[in-house]
Amino acid sequence: MKIATLCYPTYGGSGAVASELAMHLADRGHELHVVSYEHPFRLDGFRPNLSFHAVTIGDYPLFRYPPYTLNLTNKIIEVCEEFGCTIVHSHYAIPHAVAALLARDVLAERGIRIKLACTLHGTDITLVGRERGYFELTRHAINKQDLITAPSRWLAEATDRDFGTTPGRVAAIPNFVDLQRFTPNRDCASRRQLAPKGTAIVTHISNFRPVKRIEQVVSAFAVLRRRMPAVLVLVGDGPDLPKAEQQARDLGIRDDLRILGQQRPEAILQASDLFLLPSISESFGLAALEAMACGVPVLGYHAGGLPEVVEDGISGVLCPTGEDVCLGSLAANLLLDRERHAAMRLAARARAEQFGPGPIVDSYERLLLDLEA
Repeated sequence: MKIATLCYPTYGGSGAVASELAMHLADRGHELHVVSYEHPFRLDGFRPNLSFHAVTIGDYPLFRYPPYTLNLTNKIIEVCEEFGCTIVHSHYAIPHAVAALLARDVLAERGIRIKLACTLHGTDITLVGRERGYFELTRHAINKQDLITAPSRWLAEATDRDFGTTPGRVAAIPNFVDLQRFTPNRDCASRRQLAPKGTAIVTHISNFRPVKRIEQVVSAFAVLRRRMPAVLVLVGDGPDLPKAEQQARDLGIRDDLRILGQQRPEAILQASDLFLLPSISESFGLAALEAMACGVPVLGYHAGGLPEVVEDGISGVLCPTGEDVCLGSLAANLLLDRERHAAMRLAARARAEQFGPGPIVDSYERLLLDLEA
């Protein structure tokens, strides 16, 4: 197969999944062309049949905002014509699925036929896609795809309900985790660097947007901190990160924060004792899965697709949505109960092992090959 993969390059699940899938498919001998405005943060290592193509964004004074969707469409056309791509795989509906649809129309006029696949990732359906300014175009683009996938049954059903897709048309394929890279390692150097011995390490990784509820992460940690020595490690970047830092100052716990920015997360997760993810809604929770692969229990809300990943009371703890104050107390109770915490660490790794890349990449590969048949 020759596939053009469209994704966001920034810290977040959709870009991570798109990059990891592209690398796995390239390793299986397929030709992958990744298209984005910057090199994706998870796309690493040389592969002769994997290329990155940057979208050129113009700066014409007439445009108040650069029309990225049009620039992206143009780049898709260029890549498909030059390299013979027959499938365009969009990750995140807006603007990728729309740009792919426009590109297909242009290419069809030139006698070039391509198939469209779109993997939905969550907020493109639950938040952005529902906005009045995007809804009709999102619905049109989704329904014109030849293949639609989502990382959880919950998101597949939400797409059917909110965007009118035919029930059962959205294939639920879970996200996967590299079990060799994300693996338990309690005696890692990063643990000694992040906190002194006897100090609990609590971690949150995200793109720090409102849906992630970073304020609940900080307030829960403040409750936990009153009961034991601990540090809160924040990995990633986004608009709510400065708010989190100010909130920590207001609560008197700023010295217990470790703000690390955008970087590879495995070493930090290996050092961690607990992972907090109190999102309003998670379509899957890739960061939670990567934490679990490192043997780190997850605390979050019983919302969205997260219960399809975290087994409540076994590999993590899920609160009813909205019970904010319980997270800090639950976190402290778990960390103070060493026997339960140790058992949950083992269960977290065991659960993550059910999401290894092999069978999941098989599912993607099979569906994409069917498009060419």
